[in-house]
Amino acid sequence: MTFLTLSFAALLAYISLPFKPIATVALDNGIGKLPFMGYNTWNAYHCDIDEDLILQTAQLMKSLGLADLGYEHMNIDDCWAEKNRSVSGDLVANATRFPSGFNNLTSQIHDLGLKAGIYSDSGWFTCQLYPGSYLNEARRVRYAEQFQNWGFDLLKYDNCAVPFDEIIDLGMIGKYTRMADAIANLSATTGEPPLLYSLCQWGREQPWLWARKLGQTWRTTDDIDADWEHLASIINQNSFITWASDFYGHNDMDILEVGNGNLTFDEAKSHFTAWSLMKSPLLIVELSLLKLTAVTNETLEVLMNPEIIAINQDPVVGTSISPFRWGINPDWTFNATHPAQYWSGQSQNGTIFMLLNVLDESADMFFNLTESPWINAGRQYSVRDLWTHTNNGTAVRNFTANAVPAHGVVVLLAQDAGPEPAGTQPPCARPEWCIDQNGTLVQ
Repeated sequence: MTFLTLSFAALLAYISLPFKPIATVALDNGIGKLPFMGYNTWNAYHCDIDEDLILQTAQLMKSLGLADLGYEHMNIDDCWAEKNRSVSGDLVANATRFPSGFNNLTSQIHDLGLKAGIYSDSGWFTCQLYPGSYLNEARRVRYAEQFQNWGFDLLKYDNCAVPFDEIIDLGMIGKYTRMADAIANLSATTGEPPLLYSLCQWGREQPWLWARKLGQTWRTTDDIDADWEHLASIINQNSFITWASDFYGHNDMDILEVGNGNLTFDEAKSHFTAWSLMKSPLLIVELSLLKLTAVTNETLEVLMNPEIIAINQDPVVGTSISPFRWGINPDWTFNATHPAQYWSGQSQNGTIFMLLNVLDESADMFFNLTESPWINAGRQYSVRDLWTHTNNGTAVRNFTANAVPAHGVVVLLAQDAGPEPAGTQPPCARPEWCIDQNGTLVQ
């Protein structure tokens, strides 16, 4: 009876631990190793798009230096097509919005050193009721070929206008596998690099478990909006699936809202930091041509922080930061308004810490270095602030960030600076089971 009781207790303890599923092996087809960066038309323009606007925005991205930092994809979202297919069943670019044709547009984008992205949908229609791809299954390779022949490098594939269950006879994985197979078959046939495949199914059916074998990114939540409530909720949801992002496969936290809405400067920095360090794609979307020409220095300061972007685009470490302490909540608490506050992760240059103040007032934020699994006991660490771009001395055992603004962030790079000073007390930074070699437990 004792054995059974202990075994059952142990079982309960085991199943109550935070569970990391075994991630599907990533699709390594030579593209999408790192999160893609660029621009998307949707939130700025919705359907009010044309070739002049897109090309002018691409030129502005180049002249402002955004392209030099990695923002290289110019992605056209919904509403680019005619409402009807051609006689042969092909998708047709809208003649009014794109009179010169897509080949001309993508050639000019490529001439700027940028890449071009296009949008389609797995259902009857797109979300704005333009032609989708369902019931054109045999044409999926043709669609992929069309996109590639038009000069596009990326496909965003949406999830609207889903057929009735008895018609579609497929789950979410099956729907998205069809286009994944079409892209792969086309690449195998032509010898050309495949389209980068960005799955946009809003986190339905847990894509972090399966989508990495189909494409390079997958949306994890419903759509973003330009307010702290949406940002906090998305950070909270993604805090439990950080393990899913690595080279060639990334959780997509949705487009950036930096420069849009009523976000404060500190909220914009927190937003950009979390998306970058959690290895999400980084898509500027609200900086339309008119807004971008009048963009504030603060907005550019956020979007063009090279030290933050370097973590997102790290060629050596592909994994996301993860929470090591939730802060005001017990660890592993799901809280849409107050997500985890203390995060860390690896980078090619050292350990990254993100301290996120989710409160509505400024706060001091304290942590013990060895709370992070990437820090070694008995060592001291040099500390660099990646937002102030300053070296902030050496930390021994712990660190306090003073007066972090409401909804603000501090990002630190910690690098090993040698053994901590001899005789540092207490003998263990973490008191749990701290014991002398003679067996004396140190309280």
